[in-house]
Amino acid sequence: MPFTRIPVFPRKSAIVLVLALAGCAVGPNYKRPEAAIPAAYKEAPEGWKVAQPADQVDRGNWWTIYNDPQLNDLETRLNASNQTVAQFAAVYRQARALVSEARASYFPTLGITGTGTRSGSSSRTGTSSGSVGNNFDLSLNASWEPDLWGSVSRTVGAQKAGEQSAAADLANARLSAQGTLAQTYFQLRSLDAQQRLLDDTVAAYQRTLQLTKNQYAQGTAARSDVIQAQTQLLSAQASAIDNGVARAQFEHAIAALVGEPASTFSIASSPLDATPPEVALEMPSAILERRPDVASAERKAAAANEQIGVTIAAFFPTLTFSASGGFQNSVLSQLLTAPSRFWTLGPSLAANIFDGGLRIAQTEAARAAYDSAVATYRQTVLTAFQDVEDNLASQRILANEVVVQEQAVASAQQALAIVTNQYKSGTVGFINVLTAQATAFTTEQKLASIAGQRMVSSVGLIKALGGGWDTAQIDQETGSAAAPVPASGVVLKGPSAALNPARGSSTVAATSSGAAKE
Repeated sequence: MPFTRIPVFPRKSAIVLVLALAGCAVGPNYKRPEAAIPAAYKEAPEGWKVAQPADQVDRGNWWTIYNDPQLNDLETRLNASNQTVAQFAAVYRQARALVSEARASYFPTLGITGTGTRSGSSSRTGTSSGSVGNNFDLSLNASWEPDLWGSVSRTVGAQKAGEQSAAADLANARLSAQGTLAQTYFQLRSLDAQQRLLDDTVAAYQRTLQLTKNQYAQGTAARSDVIQAQTQLLSAQASAIDNGVARAQFEHAIAALVGEPASTFSIASSPLDATPPEVALEMPSAILERRPDVASAERKAAAANEQIGVTIAAFFPTLTFSASGGFQNSVLSQLLTAPSRFWTLGPSLAANIFDGGLRIAQTEAARAAYDSAVATYRQTVLTAFQDVEDNLASQRILANEVVVQEQAVASAQQALAIVTNQYKSGTVGFINVLTAQATAFTTEQKLASIAGQRMVSSVGLIKALGGGWDTAQIDQETGSAAAPVPASGVVLKGPSAALNPARGSSTVAATSSGAAKE
């Protein structure tokens, strides 16, 4: 009887076929969500130019632009000892470990098992004492589940995006701490400047009190003038003492930022004597690449997108190849002999037929999580532009205000000199002197305060622009996590397309929320 020969695929072809199927990742490919980006900054001064590479703040030590050795030293100590930064660094290391954990699923598992048992059973008829025997087993087991539907590659992509997000979070925490330190430092120096002003004012009021006492002794001034001068002096002395409270608090805050106990930390007084350096601007679109918080939010959206593919892959069957072999014998001395050998080899295919809507619900939850991540990303972008505009407006307005305030100080000083001379000549009362002195002190104190605000706002602008950081540093720190290359030369599809939105292998449509759909 004739028979039909069934064709059999060559072993190498079958392996290539399995590996080719392993490249069929299901689920949406990632596309960076769109966000509203203005064409220019509203608060930017007229005639501003786009920054050139040479104009940029130092990519690492951006605070050196202020040329303050004390600040440079404090920032160095912060980078080494700040505990908030250390916390985010630990989270980043954890995220890196999760990438390695996910990549392990690309490879087969191999294990060894050794057992030794002694068992017995009674006779079914009860006429004999039954049987007792030994069993010894030594086996090597292997199993591998090829990534047919891209579940593993999607998981690796999600964890890689999570690692990049953690790296951006670490950079953002470091930038935030550095900026907070610089702002606190300049606030402290502003208080030092105000303390110098208060000390000078106290000295001036002491001279006025002595002048009034002399006038009173000569009979040209009333006793009330002496009392008023003394009251004004005591009030200024109280303000000088009170200024020390705020300064101590700023000093303690700096101690916490640099990781040192406040009890053993101190900064010598040095009045603020600096003006904000010029900071070159870039096009608003660059904010997406320069702000680590924006990069982190974008990477979280990428990770959420990969999770959609993981949940979709759960709808498809899984293929597992398993093999085991070893020795089995009832006599331990004969275990490692040829007659004791055994082996098994074969694939298994498994699929869920009914799960009560579990996988559908998981997929919908993953899509909702992605939409949430997209909304968070877009809000982070909006907040970033708000931050830049706030500090640009502050710099512009304070620069105008300081000019006017300097004129006010000059006028107040001139008025005080005139009134003091008039009082000495007896043409005006002492109340005019008190008023002129109070006005002069208030205008000078306001000028010192504005100088501090300008420096704080300058730091805020650099922070808002990313402090010299950009997304290229993510790739430098995290590297890549592509799938391993099999010996056959077939490359398994990994998450590399999701790591950089510009490197996507295909273009997909986006919903109104920015979520990529199949």
